[in-house]
Amino acid sequence: MFKLRLTPLFFAGATALALTACAGVQPVAYSGIASSSQLKQNREDDSAKVPYRFAAPVVWSRYNQVIVDPVDIYRGNDNQFGDMKDDDRAALAGYMGKTFASKLSKRFEIAAQPSPATLRIKLTLTGAEQTTTLVGQAMHFDIAGNLYNGVQAIRGGKGAFSGSVSYAVEVYDSSNGHLLRAYVTKQYPNAMNLPAAFGSLSAAKTGIDKGADALVAQLK
Repeated sequence: MFKLRLTPLFFAGATALALTACAGVQPVAYSGIASSSQLKQNREDDSAKVPYRFAAPVVWSRYNQVIVDPVDIYRGNDNQFGDMKDDDRAALAGYMGKTFASKLSKRFEIAAQPSPATLRIKLTLTGAEQTTTLVGQAMHFDIAGNLYNGVQAIRGGKGAFSGSVSYAVEVYDSSNGHLLRAYVTKQYPNAMNLPAAFGSLSAAKTGIDKGADALVAQLK
């Protein structure tokens, strides 16, 4: 029976490749989303994960309800799905819708109708990277791979050959349609998160979990 032998030499080569390849694609101000023309380059400390944003002055405490629109799967030419299958894109969009609604329900009452006290949130899944089969997991067990991932964890960077998710968030006042907040972001697990390395979409789903928590924190 054939057995796959992942040698130290393989791991060293994989780690060297990770130094240049693991960052993957970076989100852009996607031309097909409604807020694209209002997005500005983010020059704050979180720019690596949120490269573009728009923010109007808002007193979030005046809002106690939220409408969460169904998640759109971005079809523009500047999408960043690569060769990801449509079924996988749909699975991520479904997971995103459920996760964001669940997280937001801890801060807001979920509403069906617009009102002056209700936000409307539009989520657009714009891209995703799958964890590289075998290699992404193996990097957690290789000395050099663990060293690289450890450095990435400290920096807040993405693990070697790990997956990620990219999406746009647009927050509106539901009563008048005014845009209050918008941004594009790329989210991924902590580089040392071993469970998230198993399953081609696990890292992207973990990124969605983190992104939902980050949105709720912004709206407090």
